[in-house]
Amino acid sequence: MKKSFAILTILTLLGGCQSITSAPETTPPAPVSTPEPQQYASFSQETLYALLTAELAGQRGRFDIALGNYLQQANATEDPAVAERAYRIAEYLGSEQAALLSSQIWADAAPDNLDAQRAAAIQLARAGRFDESLVYMENVLKRHGSTHFDFLALSAAETDPDTRSGLMKNFDRLLQQYPNNAQLLFGQALLLQQDGRPEEALALLQRQPVQDSEIATLLLRTRLLQSVGRGDEALPLLERGIRQHPDDKRLRLAQARLLVDQGRIKEAKQAFSRLLEQYPDDDDLRFSLALVCMEAKDWQEARDHLQQLVRNETHVNAAHLHLGRVHEELGEPEQALDEYSQVGPSNEFLPAQVRQSNILFSSQRSAEASRRLRGARLDQPDYALQLYLIESEAWAKYQQPERASRLIEQALKEFPDDLSLLYTRAMLAEKRGDLAQLEKDLRFILEREPDNAMALNALGYTLADRTTRYAEAKVLIEQAHQLNSQDPAILDSLGWVNFRLGNLSEAERLLRQAHEQFPDAEVAAHLGEVLWARGKHAEARRVWAEALKAQPESSILRSTLQRLTGSENP
Repeated sequence: MKKSFAILTILTLLGGCQSITSAPETTPPAPVSTPEPQQYASFSQETLYALLTAELAGQRGRFDIALGNYLQQANATEDPAVAERAYRIAEYLGSEQAALLSSQIWADAAPDNLDAQRAAAIQLARAGRFDESLVYMENVLKRHGSTHFDFLALSAAETDPDTRSGLMKNFDRLLQQYPNNAQLLFGQALLLQQDGRPEEALALLQRQPVQDSEIATLLLRTRLLQSVGRGDEALPLLERGIRQHPDDKRLRLAQARLLVDQGRIKEAKQAFSRLLEQYPDDDDLRFSLALVCMEAKDWQEARDHLQQLVRNETHVNAAHLHLGRVHEELGEPEQALDEYSQVGPSNEFLPAQVRQSNILFSSQRSAEASRRLRGARLDQPDYALQLYLIESEAWAKYQQPERASRLIEQALKEFPDDLSLLYTRAMLAEKRGDLAQLEKDLRFILEREPDNAMALNALGYTLADRTTRYAEAKVLIEQAHQLNSQDPAILDSLGWVNFRLGNLSEAERLLRQAHEQFPDAEVAAHLGEVLWARGKHAEARRVWAEALKAQPESSILRSTLQRLTGSENP
């Protein structure tokens, strides 16, 4: 075949390529750019036929045939234009393997084409082949083109530590050559953050002035500052970034959320309101503003936003749940019940059932609550187990433990040997003094789950509090402590069993730690008793007084005071 005829034919062919791009939206997009005039190779008759067939197939919407032919011929000819065309079609169709293969052919056939190098780098990163991706990205960097080290780092951030470590070494090497490359700095910082080294990540990003930072870098610096307890520096950083990029939604949203985190609710409300004015169709913003209004106790405005979400049919279940809470705050229980009843299967379904039950039980409408929960179990069988537990807890909370126990027995017939039901039955048994049933159920749970810290702690605490089996109790609680050393309930139990064993100094240390983390009435009762036993009566009374102020109905506090001081008042 003569060269001139080959060029004429392929130019006609590429004209056919353009016909695909002018078709309806179902067609693949045209190439983004052609840096310089392409020089095409001479093609065999077989190749030309395959490519023409691909173009005709594309015009008829058969992009699978078009892609197959282009990919086959890209591999056979290694022609950059054919490979690029295969890549564009593969990208449009979401064919990851074809996009990877064609991008590599394109990049290798056109080493000076920055678009080709970037395409191969991104596809390799998506495939988890980070070292190979870096080679192509470095090619772009050497030719002074902007590249995608940020994408490479984001792709690798969730991988295993060895992969991240290898990539960080490569980034270190490149940063020595290109110390001010913003994407390299961002990528390395991201990897350091994922590796649990936020201070090093911050130090790296701070090498670049705020005014020169890209938005992603500013947002990462903000997150890092918060993670190392320097949130007070994050807000001025965002404000400077907003001055540089006044129309950027991400920065303004980060600022609004940071104001919420810092408890500056009034300012956060203003920030979210401004954002919603700018983006009135963004229902995610509307939902956030509704929650901030609730935090600010602006119930009427919160209600308006939540009702608008229901009308817009977005965040519907969450909107109904929070509307119920708003009506509760406004003293409108019937309207609250109506909202809770409209929450469908979702993450909000069970919280709505809990709040509905609380309203009904607290207003002496327990029969109605039971009827509603029974109906919910029939209508939503996937939630039946949790609904049994919700109702059982409500009966126990409102001083009807017998009803709670009967319900759990009914649930166990439907869900035999379910561990959450057995644990609940054990706790109900403890309330009525049936320690044999409690121990039987907790031992059964521990046979199935020897590392169940909650069951270990419950059994150990009961033995320490209600029997004289202190040594056995201590072993159980220490096992729980090894599994969860920061749980204040376990710290309380460990302090209490040490008190029972006469280790008063250790008991005080552990109970102080538990009380600091969780100043609950029971923990306060225990700490006060240990302080009292150590002769620190004034401090014990202070601890009890603070706890009674927060929980005046606590029976354990009052019984402890009565037993030790002869009065229920500290």
